[in-house]
Amino acid sequence: MSRLRERPCVPAACVLILFVGILAGCAPRPSEPPAELRRSVIEQYAVGVHTLYARSLASARVLDEIIDTFVTEPTQSNLDAARRAWLAARTDYSPTEVYRFYGGPIDEDYSGVEGYLNAWPLDESYIDYVVGYPQAGIINRPEEFPVINLTLLLARNGVGGEGNISTGWHAVEFLLWGQDLSADGPGDRPVSDFTTAPNADRRREYLAVTSDLLISHLSQMVNAWSPDAGNNYRRQFLALPDEEAIRKMLTGIGELSRGELAGERMFVAYSERTQEDETSCFSDNSIEDIIDNIRGIQMVYSGDYGVTPGPGIDELVASVDPELAERLHQEIIRSMHLAREIPAPFDQHLRAELPDDSPGRMKIMETIISLEEQTDTIIEAGETVGVPISVS
Repeated sequence: MSRLRERPCVPAACVLILFVGILAGCAPRPSEPPAELRRSVIEQYAVGVHTLYARSLASARVLDEIIDTFVTEPTQSNLDAARRAWLAARTDYSPTEVYRFYGGPIDEDYSGVEGYLNAWPLDESYIDYVVGYPQAGIINRPEEFPVINLTLLLARNGVGGEGNISTGWHAVEFLLWGQDLSADGPGDRPVSDFTTAPNADRRREYLAVTSDLLISHLSQMVNAWSPDAGNNYRRQFLALPDEEAIRKMLTGIGELSRGELAGERMFVAYSERTQEDETSCFSDNSIEDIIDNIRGIQMVYSGDYGVTPGPGIDELVASVDPELAERLHQEIIRSMHLAREIPAPFDQHLRAELPDDSPGRMKIMETIISLEEQTDTIIEAGETVGVPISVS
């Protein structure tokens, strides 16, 4: 049998402390960023995605116009201009790769265009001749493929193997530069390939069609994220619960940091010592690709896309743990700095005879390790703001 206990008198000051404590228990936990900040970060991200895709589309249109000029008037100066335009357009495209890896419109299972837009590594002989095989490729098989057009190239992309890539940035790159047979420079396809060589007319047509496809696929991405396109992916993204939208953002920067950059794009080429495994092997633009990919990560983290200012993931993390936010900021800067220090071209560090302690290979490995470390911190940041992620 229990007895009621006499309660002591509670002083007024203690009542006040108790009341404040109850209110504090109802307030957001320190590990939860303010709801208004979460929403602002998500909305700024949507602005950034559209901005970067629109920027990439604009420079791809310039590239397309210059390619059309070259196809009409295939001179060396026009070929050089097309190569410069490809490099400029590539710099605008590479930061957008941070918008992959979470089932968005770029890599959605059924309608995503990533495989048409940026697939690699590319088997050159699927498109055109290579050393020792002058009749190789779609271009040199007019009996089998009499008409080169959008329908053909889309239908042939990926047929018979992952390397059988017929469209995208690297198809255009290969057509402009040709195979990279130089130890210390890019490919050097002769302009005669587009004038007097066998199937020169088909080669010009192929180049024009692949360039047109870049415009088509980038336009799809711009429309998917446009603020004025009705019930598109942007609207669906903004309607997601905050936690799910932020998880996609964190997954994008985490997967690009580790699985794609540190892994597929750097360590595979580093360990296999094969030029074929670097991203832009024909133009020797691989290091710039890596730098621009890191720039995309930096943009999402800071929320700074060069347009209307807004908060990024950094402010989300800083609202809970300022020291962690600053640490991740510094790690991303360090990865960028190390990538910039890799001596160009990337493929000169893949030669079989080079020891792992050669300066270039050491700098590649330093960058890989830095990207791995920043990925661990990205995962920690997700846990800190209450949005755990899984990164390969």
